[in-house]
Amino acid sequence: MSELSVVEGGAEDGAPVPDSDENRRQVLYWRLLARLFDPEEQASLESASVAVVEDIGLPVALLDPAASVDSVVQRHPELAAEFDGLMTPEPDADGERDRAAEVRRAALASKVLLNVFSTGSGTVTAEQLARWQSDAGWLERALGCRPGDLRGGRGGAGRAAGGGVSPTGTGVGTPAPDLSRLIPEIGPELGSIEAGLVQRMHLREVLADPALASRLTPSMSLIEQLLRDKNNLSGVALANAKALIRRYVDEVTEVLRTQVEKASVGELDRSVPPKRVFRNLDLDRTIWKNLTNWDPEEERLYVDRLYYRHTSRKTTPQRLIVVVDQSGSMVDSMVNCTILASIFAGLPKVDVHLIAYDTQALDLTPWAHDPFETLLRTQLGGGTDGTVAMALAQPKIAEPRNTVVVWISDFYEWRTDELFESMAAIHRSGAKFIPVGSVTSSGRGSVNPWFREKFKDLGTPVISGHIKKLVHELKTFLT
Repeated sequence: MSELSVVEGGAEDGAPVPDSDENRRQVLYWRLLARLFDPEEQASLESASVAVVEDIGLPVALLDPAASVDSVVQRHPELAAEFDGLMTPEPDADGERDRAAEVRRAALASKVLLNVFSTGSGTVTAEQLARWQSDAGWLERALGCRPGDLRGGRGGAGRAAGGGVSPTGTGVGTPAPDLSRLIPEIGPELGSIEAGLVQRMHLREVLADPALASRLTPSMSLIEQLLRDKNNLSGVALANAKALIRRYVDEVTEVLRTQVEKASVGELDRSVPPKRVFRNLDLDRTIWKNLTNWDPEEERLYVDRLYYRHTSRKTTPQRLIVVVDQSGSMVDSMVNCTILASIFAGLPKVDVHLIAYDTQALDLTPWAHDPFETLLRTQLGGGTDGTVAMALAQPKIAEPRNTVVVWISDFYEWRTDELFESMAAIHRSGAKFIPVGSVTSSGRGSVNPWFREKFKDLGTPVISGHIKKLVHELKTFLT
């Protein structure tokens, strides 16, 4: 900071204003770093930052750590659009750096970054958690995603997941980081921060108060805590916990159902005559086939025969067996796959079976159509012994050629050789075996390298990534 030159003026209190856009930008980022590592104010940085913000016409509220992004935008609605894609700006058309614009972006980016990554200490209230979730949503918007995308929540695949993120930085005049790789790494960190905030809450007391519980926004971190603590809740607290779980399940179900509905629906079955109804009339083919009946004098086409489209699809009854590791490390995947299984259970001619396991296995098939009821019957935590789940899964494979087994786990198992051999036997029988390491929105997950190599050699590589990958695999097989 000693090398930054400043000039007087520009602020009401006479604070020094950096004399160049580059220095102004540095002041804002130095203040951000100082605040992230030490919540105490650095007087010189604070006064210089206030001078910069006022001089470029932005509200000083951007520098108030206690003000949420929502509150700033409510008072200054014109700023809302500036946060969208803030950290993914397009290069300047003329190839020159717009240094003034960089200063403005630095002020806005500093606000959202500080609010999200500086979470303080001590007990967290429901209101504070809701505020952080909102600020995290603004950060996701700034990164070119939709709120919830990166935290593995309700959002669908954002620009980060789709790989369509444009680079950012200071313009084409200087190298810029590639956010297509950076953004997916931010998601798990946001999830970790949110989980820490949830753990700092007196959740049972919050749930016991309907007014406080109503302020909670369901998220994966919150749902995990509720599932872990559900046996210790009763009365109003339990009712509020169930309501939050159902809200989250319904929201994620809506997103996943949209992805599943985009699945192909099988080849046309031309052995079945088309229904002769108007909506199936193939007008183009009818005209083409009857062109020989065109009367040039009357300028009329006489139709001898109508042609209709085939709409019947070839469908074969398929059995989907989903085996989910319910140990603590797989909560995100378990919740997502439980919901996904219920969606496929609603498709015609798909027979869904659901098994959850840790050191014991539980057949949840009777509730597979209702993810809410399924999740309430799970018991998170414990060790991992996939052989107990295999004992339930293998008898369900009646027709291997029409069966797909999806096994979701990090595969850190106790009896590795025995379990892998039984999985290989399923593959050799003709059933489709799909090992899944993670099915989160962020795609981050750890998989036992021994199993990863074994599955690769078997020709059934582990799917680890966005849940869309699993949806694609399933719809390809089942339709």
